[in-house]
Amino acid sequence: MKHFFNRRETIVTEALDGLLLTSGPSRLARLDTFPEIKVILRADWDKSRVAIISGGGAGHEPSHAGFVGKGMLTAAVSGEIFASPSVDAVLTAIRAVTGPKGALLIVKNYTGDRLNFGLAAEKARAEGFHVEMAIVADDIAIPGINQPRGVAGTLFVHKIAGYHAEAGADLKTVAAQAAAAAGDIASLGMSLSTCSVPGLVHEDRLGANEGELGLGIHGEPGVERIALQPVADLVATMAERLAAKLDSSHDHALLINNLGAVPPLEMSVIANAVLSSPLSRCVRLIIGPAPMMTALNMNGFSLSLIRLDASREAALTAAVGPHAWPPAIERHEIAVIPAPQRALAQKEATLASDNRQNRRLLTTLCEHLISLEEELNRLDSRVGDGDTGSTVATGARSILLRMDTLPLEDPAATMASIGEILSTSMGGSSGVLLSIFFTAASKAMAEKKDIAAALLAGLDRITFYGGAGVGDRTMVDALAPALAALASGGVAAAARAAAAGAESTKAMRKAKAGRASYVGERDLEGVPDPGAVAVAGVFEMVASLV
Repeated sequence: MKHFFNRRETIVTEALDGLLLTSGPSRLARLDTFPEIKVILRADWDKSRVAIISGGGAGHEPSHAGFVGKGMLTAAVSGEIFASPSVDAVLTAIRAVTGPKGALLIVKNYTGDRLNFGLAAEKARAEGFHVEMAIVADDIAIPGINQPRGVAGTLFVHKIAGYHAEAGADLKTVAAQAAAAAGDIASLGMSLSTCSVPGLVHEDRLGANEGELGLGIHGEPGVERIALQPVADLVATMAERLAAKLDSSHDHALLINNLGAVPPLEMSVIANAVLSSPLSRCVRLIIGPAPMMTALNMNGFSLSLIRLDASREAALTAAVGPHAWPPAIERHEIAVIPAPQRALAQKEATLASDNRQNRRLLTTLCEHLISLEEELNRLDSRVGDGDTGSTVATGARSILLRMDTLPLEDPAATMASIGEILSTSMGGSSGVLLSIFFTAASKAMAEKKDIAAALLAGLDRITFYGGAGVGDRTMVDALAPALAALASGGVAAAARAAAAGAESTKAMRKAKAGRASYVGERDLEGVPDPGAVAVAGVFEMVASLV
């Protein structure tokens, strides 16, 4: 796996300095024991309230330093990647931020963290500090285990303890609130990959179609491997196991945590799956989805729930300083607002009407374009992605299918209707451009009954939005000279100009727009642009009918 770093030995200290440099000069600071002892603390701390201290190994960013700030942690102690900070580091943090009201240590239930934070607490007490410790063991992955791991649910405890400390509560109250909260949390994670540590050789233990359920935040194996499935099925499995640990008679807060590498698009799909599952019935507050307790670049997520009461709801919804904490929102239904309807006058303008001459012209042109499908695809396979003929034929077939609904007696309204049909049926950039062309031409035709001027107005809009001009090796190379000739010399002149324009694209060895712009000069040489060929075919057919 590839990583952005300088040296493995300095990655943690450089990352912490990056956090300090981007969080504002008045928010966070570090002790001068850096880099041996890595303590990040509130720059505005005055020791007048209970201090809240947490920490652990690096690699879980934004935890833990990212949650230092008003209303949450007072200080965070960092170890190296996935390694608990030393006793001296924790003790230094306690000394730095603890005042007369004391300090609460919030510790995830890993042996290294318990021992190092625990010994530091004992030493601090011996020095006269008032220190309590809350241990979080929220992971339900392993049934019946005596010491469940502490994972993302720890953040609930950070928030609740920080809220009560900020409100001025004493240490006994803050510690009791933290301990009670820790006992009411259930968390479960799943991932499609293991994480990789910068500077170390990475071996993924999972197969291409496997995921892991119940894995920890340090890359340790999950409880079981599961086959890759639609996210709704994966979430259903997790929801069922979490629900078994919850008191369904109470409302809960849900924390949706990105373990590091899940794209935002997929995290929103996960959120939708969770909030569409039976588990959502007991969810009142939602936090996330967001990366909050990560495992480096693990392609996974975790769900954490805590039982709510009035005090916890107030704590979890209170505003805080750290930007890494996303505001809690209440579960709600999706708001749906009716889309504006077309004005009655517009609807009436599109009422079907017939005109034998216009029907014959339009039908013949569409059938001709359909007949060119194979040839245009052949040309496009040499200079593009091979679908110009199919795209044009699809648009033509759609017009034929809707022929009886068109206002054929009114050319301006007919062009508007064709623009709508092509925008929904034709697809690709060609469909959009031709829809723009006919829509703009319709507007111009409605204002002045001049077909040549109207079509030139349409050309002006597609060159503006599409960015292509004459010489760029697109359909514009045939369309622009044809419309100029139509305005001055009539249909026959327009057909000759379109054919000449399409032929000229054979000699254009560099395309400046469209898919052909990605093709080498050698592949373009001698091949006409298929869009220009289609335009020339249309004008040739029109000339034969007039």
